[in-house]
Amino acid sequence: EVQLVESGGGLVQAGGSLRLSCAASGFTFDDYAIGWFRQAPGKEREGVSCISSGDGTPYYADSVKGRFTISSDNAKNTVYLQMNSLKPEDTAVYYCAAARVPVSYYRCPIARSHNAYWGQGTQVTVSS
Repeated sequence: EVQLVESGGGLVQAGGSLRLSCAASGFTFDDYAIGWFRQAPGKEREGVSCISSGDGTPYYADSVKGRFTISSDNAKNTVYLQMNSLKPEDTAVYYCAAARVPVSYYRCPIARSHNAYWGQGTQVTVSS
């Protein structure tokens, strides 16, 4: 059974930091790209960051470049999203997703995959 379990969300003040974790199981981790997506109330889902588990190629949305860092621990089948300098506009439910798609510095097509796996999400709230 495929599982993606997010953790690490919470309430933080603007300027603070959080680290999200996505623990994966039930598929060959190295063959997949893992990504973080977020959705705020009344807004469309947004791709935040992705990483190719095979070669570590990262992708970042412009809105988080320089503030967020994605990393992968293949021994633990876990992807992390270190979020620094958080802003109130980062408030959203953050979802982890996985798909067998190529990731580049400019493109992360996980959400377009019909075979993507999704986690249940973790709430991140940034207070001003």
